[in-house]
Amino acid sequence: MLGTQFTTGSPNWIDLGSPDTEAAAAFYGAVFGWEFQSAGPDAGGYGFFQQDGKTVGALGPLTEEGAHSAWTVYFQTPDADATQKAAADAGGTVRVPAFDVMDAGRMACLTDPGGAEFAVWQPTAVKGLERTSSTNTLVWAELHVTDPESVLGFYRTLFGWRWAEMEAPGMTYRVISTAEGDQEDASFGGVAERQGDKSHWVPYFAVQDADAISRSAQGNGGSVLMPAADIPDVGRIAWLADPFGATFAVLKPAPMG
Repeated sequence: MLGTQFTTGSPNWIDLGSPDTEAAAAFYGAVFGWEFQSAGPDAGGYGFFQQDGKTVGALGPLTEEGAHSAWTVYFQTPDADATQKAAADAGGTVRVPAFDVMDAGRMACLTDPGGAEFAVWQPTAVKGLERTSSTNTLVWAELHVTDPESVLGFYRTLFGWRWAEMEAPGMTYRVISTAEGDQEDASFGGVAERQGDKSHWVPYFAVQDADAISRSAQGNGGSVLMPAADIPDVGRIAWLADPFGATFAVLKPAPMG
């Protein structure tokens, strides 16, 4: 389960790049009740999505040329420069070389060999998200890619990830875990064969009512990409997009036990 005691390879940050940060903040505020807190005058419009004063994500303007609005999942690394080199050596692409974010940490923006974009975060002052796996916070990270096995090998080179196969309707799903600890307890996401024309990471947010959140997203200018549906032993899931096309998913987890 995704927590906030991050180890190497844990998803430790998510942020949204948007062409209209004010409108995006209003949308997620309406749907999830998040408040937007600016990171300050030197942050270039970047700021934090917060719940009860705890950071649950971040938002900033689009900075890469040709970029479209999207959520980016960051994974913890003890050395962003070394991970960047390992990614390039293993067939990935370095989109933005490692750089320091003031005193918060060091990051790099990368693309895996399957074409999915992600980032790495080497924390200093900012350790990562302050709340996860509770209502309206990040609970799961899912990769959709054409060739799961080869791309997982790439991530294992970077982070030492482990995975376990699980048969799902019409597909083999791979549950991924960090290198440390009990494999089931350390699971934080999954990999599915790509449906559509683009490989990408999708953040899942835990919700109390996937149908109500879907209606709220639509009512506030977003769209429903996959209507809420029950997944046995997992919960009720919907795929949504914000008004600028950034994809995310929501999950009402199935009762435990």
